[in-house]
Amino acid sequence: MENEVKKLLKTKIVGKNIIFFDEIDSTQIQAKNLAEKNIENGTMVLTNNQLNGLGTHGRKWYSEKSNNISFTLVLYPKCSIQKLNHLTKDIAKYVVEAIDKISKIKTDIKEPNDIMLNSKKIGGILTQIITNGENIKYLLIGIGINVNSEDFPEELEQIATSLKKETGMEFSRENIIAEFCNVFEEYCLKEKVI
Repeated sequence: MENEVKKLLKTKIVGKNIIFFDEIDSTQIQAKNLAEKNIENGTMVLTNNQLNGLGTHGRKWYSEKSNNISFTLVLYPKCSIQKLNHLTKDIAKYVVEAIDKISKIKTDIKEPNDIMLNSKKIGGILTQIITNGENIKYLLIGIGINVNSEDFPEELEQIATSLKKETGMEFSRENIIAEFCNVFEEYCLKEKVI
């Protein structure tokens, strides 16, 4: 999976270094551990199967093996913390843009961090800014998108869905990831975030 993503990337920083796990507890936890060790800026922790994905407010993020997108980016912003005030909303915009471009399906944002399709959740964003006083130590951006899942736990049936469940078609996870990274890096460079 990581090699396919790398072939599609046009970035210089975001996603250039990919650390891939076939299975992992949480990309966010692994990324935080790596960030504490000063891993390369823009590193992506990517997995085929996330067993204990983190959502906002301590919720769990469900993901089906080899069918969905689960990754976390590690960034070391050079900007002030105030500049990141609307970051989650901006990321959501670029996730929607990537999904729409690759799948030709219009998804929506339920602010600040849910990606919706037909009034059901298809994806989520978890941003964590780790600071040292007023300075940003690092930024973690976790993204989960239900791409090709067809089966959801009973408690999620009415509130979650996937691109495939809504359309009957399969989509390339790698294309969506690369498209997001490409447009997100443009934003980061333009806004002088990295």
